[in-house]
Amino acid sequence: MIVLMNEVFIIIGLAIVGAAFGSFAGAQVWRLRARQLVEDKKAGEKVDSKEYKRLLPLTKRPLLSDRSIDLDTGKPLPWYDMIPVISWLLLRGRSRFSGKPIGKFELVMEVGVALFFAVSYVMWPFELTNTVEIAKLIVWLAAGVVLAVQFATDFKWQILWTLLSYALIGLGVVYTVLTVIGSEDMIAAASSAVGSVAILGGLYFFLYWVSKERWVGLGDAILGVGLGLLLADWALALVALFMANLIGTTIVLIGFATKKITRKQHVPFGPMLIAGAVIAGLAGNAIIAWYFSVFLP
Repeated sequence: MIVLMNEVFIIIGLAIVGAAFGSFAGAQVWRLRARQLVEDKKAGEKVDSKEYKRLLPLTKRPLLSDRSIDLDTGKPLPWYDMIPVISWLLLRGRSRFSGKPIGKFELVMEVGVALFFAVSYVMWPFELTNTVEIAKLIVWLAAGVVLAVQFATDFKWQILWTLLSYALIGLGVVYTVLTVIGSEDMIAAASSAVGSVAILGGLYFFLYWVSKERWVGLGDAILGVGLGLLLADWALALVALFMANLIGTTIVLIGFATKKITRKQHVPFGPMLIAGAVIAGLAGNAIIAWYFSVFLP
């Protein structure tokens, strides 16, 4: 009973921490979008004037140190309006200052990352019995925050930030090193990690080069390198590849059937690749075991 209660407290604690990081990730999405609009306008590209004016105040201070503000009035948000999930619910999704709807994006980010943290702990495929395995989980959760930003920006504006992908690669390197250190056969573990990068990174670099960016973008390929390092297992990389394409195909077919997607429309692949990698990281071994038990008994 005591063990069960401890587990519940850990899960709740991780969900709260995840919601806080989700709030942070959501704020960075808008700051990155604001800077992208400024760069696009300087380059002579056409930008939405209303969106540009609304987000411009976010570019006036350093990316990580400026205070959150109300986008409609420019007023700094008080601390009690920045409590993850709770503040949104208490304000009923509206600005305290203008009364205008603030949208559900922030709530989705907070709940999404909270669920990622909690579910990652519950479904973690390795025993958290030593420092190395605990460190791997921490790195995985940190990578999840980066992936949340990448998921959102690619989904909303078809932008994968190279700097964030490099950060993911850095975290992936740490995860791979921890995996190799914790393995009984370091050479086999390192070889498997190389195969993982070749599958998720090399394949998409090849598709990018062959299609001249028609099928996938360079951002997808760089993202694939980071995800390959984060999975650090060629078999899990194959599961991620399969799941990403299964999710993508399903979404496209449903989009065609409902006429919400046209044949000429570009569908961002980054979110699907991220979703596939998360599924592989948490349930990949179970999926592989199921496959062999059903199709290769």
